[in-house]
Amino acid sequence: MKSLLFLVLISVCWAEPHPGNSSLEHERIVHIQENGPRLLVVAEQAKIFSHRGGNVTLPCKFYHEHTSAAGSGTHKIRVKWTKLTYDYLKEVDVFVAMGHHRKSYGSYQGRVSLRESSENDASLVITNIMLEDYGRYKCEVIEGLEDDTAVVTLNLEGVVFPYSPRLGRYNLNFHEAQRACAEQDSVMASFDQLYDAWRSGLDWCNAGWLSDGSVQYPITKPREPCGGKNTVPGVRNYGFWDKDKSRYDVFCFTSNFNGRFYYLIHPTKLTYDEAVQACLKDGSQIAKVGQIFAAWKLLGYDRCDAGWLADGSVRYPISRPRKRCSPSEAAVRFVGFPDKKHKLYGVYCFRAYN
Repeated sequence: MKSLLFLVLISVCWAEPHPGNSSLEHERIVHIQENGPRLLVVAEQAKIFSHRGGNVTLPCKFYHEHTSAAGSGTHKIRVKWTKLTYDYLKEVDVFVAMGHHRKSYGSYQGRVSLRESSENDASLVITNIMLEDYGRYKCEVIEGLEDDTAVVTLNLEGVVFPYSPRLGRYNLNFHEAQRACAEQDSVMASFDQLYDAWRSGLDWCNAGWLSDGSVQYPITKPREPCGGKNTVPGVRNYGFWDKDKSRYDVFCFTSNFNGRFYYLIHPTKLTYDEAVQACLKDGSQIAKVGQIFAAWKLLGYDRCDAGWLADGSVRYPISRPRKRCSPSEAAVRFVGFPDKKHKLYGVYCFRAYN
């Protein structure tokens, strides 16, 4: 809450007598002036871009409106960083500083600090960025009865992909969708991330959960089964549904990874269990769906060989469309969920770097 103190100065001006208007003889003029400088909090950039595993600084500085001084010296400065949620009614505590006291919260513990490049610098440094760090952050500075805030958005470089489990289309409630994304090295996508993916060409007719609890899907090529062929391209919105009872697919988001994604060269094709063991023998683990999408989108990985992934699906990434290998578009091609015990394919592995 901001509090401004006003000093009202009432001065009496004695006007010279004016012929025909003696009422101006005792005219009064009222001056209003702020008592002291007003606290201002400013973010030099509204959006900051980074990637998983990186380090980033969210900018925030505070000033007084009528002076270059950082603080008045009469009150200790309190800096508080929070992460805003989608309903805008709740905030997640990230970091608080007052004097020499510092405290970080939750998954941010050990990863956040103030930059403090100057006495008025309240910028937040986040190290080893996680997928969950994506979102909007509020910087609040409090001095005595004055306070002000600024908001900074942290965007992550990454890829959005649609996901449905072996059970098939529309089999996930909201909570199961969250777990499904986590199991595939990703998180549920936000609307902004899905919108950016749509602008980049993502076209998918199945509706999926987003992290705010809404159900939506992106259409770049309108057609009859997907809202009608006479509709305009866009992100179709089903609205908000019961998170426990309603069932849809999900849109997941993943970023780059600290490791090596590769197709395992093996003398024979493999069943699913043999594929898992082959990756382990090679010092790796069978790759996840999020990892094949990240390798395809962010690293340009291209291979025409279909291979097992950790969820039991078989896919292959094509960055250079060509005959017999996704001739019409660059994409991660989905073969399906074959019989794990009898069908034979190659395998994609992932080896994490320490």
